Amino acid sequence: MSTPVVSPHADAPAIGDTRLLIDGQRVDGAEGRTFDVFNPATGELLTRVAEARAEDVDRAVKAARRAFESGPWRDMKPKDRAAILWRLGDLLLEHAAELGGLETLDNGKPFVQARDGDVSAAAGLFHYMSGWATKLEGATIPISFPGSFHTYTRREAVGVVGLIVPWNFPLTIAAWKVAPALAAGNTVVLKPSEVTPLTALRLGELALEAGIPEGVLNVVPGFGAEAGAALTAHPDVDKVSFTGSTATGRAILQAATGNIKKVTLELGGKSPDIIMGDANLEAAIQGAADGIFYNQGEACAAGSRIYAHRSVYDEVVAGVSAAAESITVGDGFDPSSFIGPLVSKEHHQKVTGYVDLGREEGTVAAGGTYATEGGYYVAPTVFTDVTDQSRVVREEIFGPVVSILPFDDTDEVIRRANDTRYGLTAGVWTESISTAHRVADALRAGTVWVNCYGVFDAAMPFGGYKESGWGREMGGIVLDDYTESKTVCIRLGD
Repeated sequence: MSTPVVSPHADAPAIGDTRLLIDGQRVDGAEGRTFDVFNPATGELLTRVAEARAEDVDRAVKAARRAFESGPWRDMKPKDRAAILWRLGDLLLEHAAELGGLETLDNGKPFVQARDGDVSAAAGLFHYMSGWATKLEGATIPISFPGSFHTYTRREAVGVVGLIVPWNFPLTIAAWKVAPALAAGNTVVLKPSEVTPLTALRLGELALEAGIPEGVLNVVPGFGAEAGAALTAHPDVDKVSFTGSTATGRAILQAATGNIKKVTLELGGKSPDIIMGDANLEAAIQGAADGIFYNQGEACAAGSRIYAHRSVYDEVVAGVSAAAESITVGDGFDPSSFIGPLVSKEHHQKVTGYVDLGREEGTVAAGGTYATEGGYYVAPTVFTDVTDQSRVVREEIFGPVVSILPFDDTDEVIRRANDTRYGLTAGVWTESISTAHRVADALRAGTVWVNCYGVFDAAMPFGGYKESGWGREMGGIVLDDYTESKTVCIRLGD
């Protein structure tokens, strides 16, 4: 399969092999199909990638099963597995410019953010999770059953794991899933988004270079309706971890019932960012603006509902609007760009549809404009004069669009912040430690940031309440989702 199209930027990396990675080999899809990947900065064709279909997913799962049952990875000494994962983290850093450039090419995000943020975070995940390979411990259990027994627990790999990652942080979220899965001794079939498959394919190559055996990490780009559905329903997949929309999460749950496979879901969000009357306004305004506009607002954790105490509401609106107007929107390879284009034509149409809707539901305080040809650009947009029932307030837009609403007291804002089907993240800005703890305790969200927003670390568990998902990514707790707990009871005598 030929890989067309010269990169449109002199400082962008070359696009390498775009075939599937199955059992350590780069291969065409069984049906020979490819799909187009577009440059969101221009709307033009970037490259073509081999399309995995159900037969290819089956080949990848079989390769992963062989590698799990008879390969060396599961039985490797934990310190050796840890060393390989650490080496993979090092390789990501060594190739940071290349990987960051690939991320910019097919996602659109600014290159510096991709290189220094996304790639660094992905490498950090492999470094952090490598340490857990040697720390999957069990416990001895005293039991009261008559007789003498030695009873203990052990943690074992689940088996073959299907990982489905989205297009907004393609490499980082792949690392969130691949690193703990491999640290626990599992084998993996990774399906990246068809919109942004390039870094996942390169990750697979670097994994082989780091010493991960063939078949342990397979990469099958393809569409959700075909490759994703085949992976989630496959009877020989023991667990699926998915990050994406709540609607797709529901479909995955249904597909997983065939063999009652384990499922982890990190889904949507409509996160509140609360600015109390006593907040440090300079920090709160900048933090709230960054919390919604970073990564073009294409973040499940984006603080897309800002609640400002009525005493500071006008200042917050003016400040966030000024921040929005000051942001440079442009090609991700332009060093002056703070946000790039949205990821695809389809997503651009969705977000701009909400921008048009917001004009009907409220007032545009900043932005409200977008490109109608060329790249998929949307100006950072601020809405006011909306209500809690406005669609732009209740529905996940997944773009650089925020609504700012006033509130009068703490009980009120807690109630309103929790009045959503989501529960992923939230922010609180206050100088009162009492208020900080009270509000953080009351908010129904998996992560609450106080006097900051969007702080992520490999050691911090991340996941949601309610329809924002099941399970957690990152932190030591994630290993519970990639291991089985086995109890062993040995009779020693009467």
